[in-house]
Amino acid sequence: MANLNQLLAGIKLPPPFRYLVRGYRRMARAAYRAMPKGLYSRALLIIITPIVLLQAVLLYVFMERHYQLVSERLSEAVAREIASIVYVLENYPQDPEHAKIEGMASNALGLSVTLLPPEPLPPPAPKPFFDIIDRGLSRAISQKVGKPFWIDTVGRSSFVEIRIQLDNAVLRVFSRRSQTYATNSHFFVVWMVSTSLVLITIAMLFLRNQIRPIVRLANAAESFGKGRPIGKFRASGAREVRQAAQAFLEMRRRIERQIEQRTTMLAGVSHDLRTILTRIRLQLALLGDTPESEGMRKDLNEMSSMLEDYLAFARGDGDENVQLTDMALMLEELEEEAEISGANVTASFEGPSELELRRLAMKRCLSNLVTNAMKYGTRAELKGSYDKGWLTITVDDDGPGIAEENRDLAFRAFHRLDEARNQDQPGSGLGLAIARDVARSHGGDLFLEDSPLGGLRARLRIPG
Repeated sequence: MANLNQLLAGIKLPPPFRYLVRGYRRMARAAYRAMPKGLYSRALLIIITPIVLLQAVLLYVFMERHYQLVSERLSEAVAREIASIVYVLENYPQDPEHAKIEGMASNALGLSVTLLPPEPLPPPAPKPFFDIIDRGLSRAISQKVGKPFWIDTVGRSSFVEIRIQLDNAVLRVFSRRSQTYATNSHFFVVWMVSTSLVLITIAMLFLRNQIRPIVRLANAAESFGKGRPIGKFRASGAREVRQAAQAFLEMRRRIERQIEQRTTMLAGVSHDLRTILTRIRLQLALLGDTPESEGMRKDLNEMSSMLEDYLAFARGDGDENVQLTDMALMLEELEEEAEISGANVTASFEGPSELELRRLAMKRCLSNLVTNAMKYGTRAELKGSYDKGWLTITVDDDGPGIAEENRDLAFRAFHRLDEARNQDQPGSGLGLAIARDVARSHGGDLFLEDSPLGGLRARLRIPG
């Protein structure tokens, strides 16, 4: 459908065809909006729609062909029997009580016949719009008998009354409805609908069993993407689904093995570098307090802080387990830590606050954002909320902010902006990169926007 729309978009059509194309696009969009989005619902619709269409076609063919044909044949048979009685009455002498003709009609033809005195026929009663008996029987009597008649097929009676105007009498005939039209047609409809319902129920059960492994695979992939344990997930279902699940498990094992190897390597590098930094600190302590040693201690502290940032960014906190965390309490902790360091930070949270996430990684992420805000501003506001399955945390400052065209560059590792940020401030240029890495490891993202305070807003949004 998308390829057809692209093809039609590239062709200049005359106005009438252009209106048709617009109508087609509107219908396609409306059908897409009306279609269910779930795999189970769509698969069920694919099964049910052909069955319903097939039943509709069969029902139409049956009612239009078989049912109508059988009813016409029955009506013609009753009309021929009445025509035979009329012929006998008009061409053969009868007894005064007409007992023979009534007995013949009752015993041989299954009709109740009575001869009434000559009188006008009753006026025709209003007929239903869809009355197959009335139309078929009236047409058959007109063709076979050829005399004025009156029939009564209205009501729920099991008999049909027919009156024929003769020369010196009125022939009244009572016939069973089953003699004039097919009365067992509903059996076909009941059997057809009942069988279809049974088949659809069986299809729904089998389809649910086939969809369940796909749903489990999707949930496992989503949990793994958010850094959560996937539980006892194993490959099951159809062959193609098993192949996809097995590929996912192999990919998960490779990623975990790579993270484990990287963590082990970084632990060794961290140990070696910290050992060297410790020896340098001891040597500086032996030198005493001099202007030169004070500058070297300052550079050493900055080097140690940068080293921790590098290792945290490279490690990515992939080895931390997910745990139930109170986000409102975490924001209060960040506010208290900022107050201890003399920063002006206010924090608030709305909605349910207990969520499953990596607590240390999330706190490091928010701490980087708050530190970044206070480094370039005088006050910061930390607000959190949980609504409709999403955790949203904003950090606003009143600093110089970052131009919109440079906000993507701010997330680059080891990259510092020349215009928006002061280069005299110490730092590794990894604060925002680490924060976005933590947000994405939880299945969310970090965005930079304009702050109501006049500076920069960092908006963190992750699924709960």
